[in-house]
Amino acid sequence: MMNVISRIITGTILIILGIILMFFSFKESGWILIYGIPSILIGFFILFNKKEDKIESRKDVKGGKRNV
Repeated sequence: MMNVISRIITGTILIILGIILMFFSFKESGWILIYGIPSILIGFFILFNKKEDKIESRKDVKGGKRNV
């Protein structure tokens, strides 16, 4: 549950930051779009990434003892 909350908070902050940067890029200069567009894309990826919660089993461990 905590992972979902942190994912929502982080994704939303990045999306809002990207929108603000895009707004200022149209008023000031276009090079700020270099930071605005990727932050929006990363924010959406973090917000909608559900595969992060799954834990895969290891294939190299077959059972009992570990070889060190």
